[in-house]
Amino acid sequence: MEAACDHGGDAEEPAGEGEAMLWTLREALERQTLQIGASACGATAVVDVLKALGVDVAPEVADRCVQTRLRRNESPLPDYLLSRSEAGATHAQLIQGAEEASEGKVTGRFFHLHPRRLVRLVPWLARWIRRGAVPVATMNMQVAVPVGDEVPDAWHHQLIFGVAQNAVFMTNPLDVVSEDELHQRLCSESVLLIRREDVLQRLTPDCCLSSLSEPRWKALDVEGQVKLMAQEEEQGQDGAKLTHIRIPAAYSSGVTLFALRESELGQELLSAPELPLLGLN
Repeated sequence: MEAACDHGGDAEEPAGEGEAMLWTLREALERQTLQIGASACGATAVVDVLKALGVDVAPEVADRCVQTRLRRNESPLPDYLLSRSEAGATHAQLIQGAEEASEGKVTGRFFHLHPRRLVRLVPWLARWIRRGAVPVATMNMQVAVPVGDEVPDAWHHQLIFGVAQNAVFMTNPLDVVSEDELHQRLCSESVLLIRREDVLQRLTPDCCLSSLSEPRWKALDVEGQVKLMAQEEEQGQDGAKLTHIRIPAAYSSGVTLFALRESELGQELLSAPELPLLGLN
């Protein structure tokens, strides 16, 4: 798993500057939108982004504009894996969806946090939130899983409605996580773990994975992983077995900041540089 991002940089941040809230906890409880459909965490976040920026849009409109992709659960294994690699939405779909749903009033800018960046996450988020930007985290939830907990089955988009010292507040579900935990999930390779049972129940004797021929699929040797899993079943192997296979994911980990397009903040977002890579000073 990808290591936690570095928390260096921004050493000049004054004490207390790492706190900012778009909503209070009570307001978030009242205003947050709960998941609006299967794989629709991205569209759900867009609904709340627009709400926070004063643009009310029906959930079904946001979902249509984001163009949420669904898992093809009834497909043979190769097509199922392809659908899993892109199910839901990418940050680019969130930005496009917010722009379209708001009729051009809202724009967004994505900031990559992988590879590791020279940034202190909470103070960085606080500065943008205080200026009126609305952040959405795109996270690999399969990273930083507490010992003993089941590995989640997907990546996740969540609106960040506030930050405080070592705390980040998010919606859908309403949650507070530590800076370190969030930073690990925001600093991940674009990979997705697929559970053993989801592979084996779709694996047939005539299954051919040669169609998964793009370089990223080849680099992860997805076909080899599936063959190894099948051999473990055939041989009735005792002991440790593969619990998951790793496939490429369409998503990039990081934070999208949204603002009104015609505002000074919106223009600044669009021209802001990428966060500097760690070690490239």
